[in-house]
Amino acid sequence: MDELEQGLLMQPWAWLQLAENSLLAKAYITKNGYALLVSDLQQVWHEQVDCSVVSQRAKELNKRLTAPPAAFLCHLDNLLRPLLKDDTHPGEATFSCDRVAEALILRVRSELSGLPFYWHFHCIQASPSLVSQHLIRPLMGMSLALQGHVRELTALLRMKDLEIQEYQESGATLSRGRLKTEPFEENSFLEQFMVEKLPEACSLGDGKPFVTNLQSLYVAVTKQEVQAAQKFQGTGETQISSSTSPRGTDSQLLNQPEQPVSAAPAFLAPEHQAMSASDSVQKPQLSKLKRKKPRGLFS
Repeated sequence: MDELEQGLLMQPWAWLQLAENSLLAKAYITKNGYALLVSDLQQVWHEQVDCSVVSQRAKELNKRLTAPPAAFLCHLDNLLRPLLKDDTHPGEATFSCDRVAEALILRVRSELSGLPFYWHFHCIQASPSLVSQHLIRPLMGMSLALQGHVRELTALLRMKDLEIQEYQESGATLSRGRLKTEPFEENSFLEQFMVEKLPEACSLGDGKPFVTNLQSLYVAVTKQEVQAAQKFQGTGETQISSSTSPRGTDSQLLNQPEQPVSAAPAFLAPEHQAMSASDSVQKPQLSKLKRKKPRGLFS
């Protein structure tokens, strides 16, 4: 797995509302190329290119502009960043998409140094292994992490019930009756959840709830995937370079020879580690209980 593949895997999904339809997308751009993944929840499309492809396509679409590939990659980074981060101040670029046979073309129109700038992302159908890597495996990992999270919370509720029971046996009473709760019964809670809450919880819609609520966990899970792969290969912890195209003004980047450029971060989201839980939960003895502030997956 090279830098672009690893970088793309660790990016969160974004929700794009285009004129034609809504899409889920993630991208990773460096000074050496970019990788893009797009889905409409029916199909998944992918494109990964290096500097040579960027240079050739730029010449075909922007005959009046002369710049090294790094300059075009920098500009694409600046255009995609607000779009993928759901910025309240979107960029001035115009995005549209067309489907041709089994491909998807994402078209971009903006300005670069006062001249029109055009770009077409030519995305082909993603391979089954890529879909598994970016969706199936992370979603399975997220399900297991959330299950562990539920176990931790269930154990904490049982501990709280034991604590309350001891207070009551010692003669303590509530000063506000409205705060009284019944002991937690896991089976009853699960049955009620399945009947009353499950339909709403499974309302995926166009994918926006998944993007809005679960991307911190998604990034944490995919990071674990990358680290596990690195460990298996015996190369130690992953060192993902987050380099992007160089920063600078459009006028500075245009009309200059191609040369190595410094790197800067792109499309990185905060990293959150998912909590793990033991497979079996035992009721603790209250006398041995040590109070511990619970930590959630998204804190």
